[in-house]
Amino acid sequence: MRLDKYLADLQMGTRSQVKDFIKKGMITVNGETITKADFKINENSDCVTCKGKTLAYQKYRYFLLHKPEGVITATKDNHDKTVMDLLPKELSSDFFPVGRLDKDTEGFLLITNDGELSHRLLSPKKHVAKTYYVECNGIMTPEKRQALEQGVDIGDEKKTLPAKVEIIKTEENTYVIELTITEGRFHQVKRMIQAISGEVTYLKRLSMGGLSLGKSLTKGDYRELTSEEVDILKRN
Repeated sequence: MRLDKYLADLQMGTRSQVKDFIKKGMITVNGETITKADFKINENSDCVTCKGKTLAYQKYRYFLLHKPEGVITATKDNHDKTVMDLLPKELSSDFFPVGRLDKDTEGFLLITNDGELSHRLLSPKKHVAKTYYVECNGIMTPEKRQALEQGVDIGDEKKTLPAKVEIIKTEENTYVIELTITEGRFHQVKRMIQAISGEVTYLKRLSMGGLSLGKSLTKGDYRELTSEEVDILKRN
């Protein structure tokens, strides 16, 4: 791996910044000062220091983003702001969002460069649980709740898998629920509510694969997952 890419991947700065660090002799590899950005290193065995600090390379990294509405779930777009625009600019192009949230949907979104974990979390065979906070227009009846919990016809070949429904509150012609599903079909939550003659007015993903968004992240903020949290995801 190129030395400048190694440093940028570790968020030591942008590509131009780390190249400047290298040029100024602030980087050593196995005790030797390196001044060439394209110097090749073994990221798994070489000892690299930056400004006297020994660095430890992580092949895969995992970020939890509180996606705000108005931002699209994509790596790049010519017209709209993407979720990747909210992450550190020094992250390499290898990073991507796991799954997608609609432009008007908020909440839990995992960003990583671990393709294997992403595939596992999104695989229809794994039935990874995802919980949403859903505000709806319409009337929630025991029969409609039972329909969601047993599976509803949303126009696909098969009905949805059984969901878990927790009613938060009901008022005249509006209701709020937490809906847990184990699939990831296109616009699934909105289509499930439509199937019981309702309309989603606000949607936020609260959790995925055993991890919760929590209350510490405001909209648009992110944090890197701990090793314990990554282990939770990998159990799916």
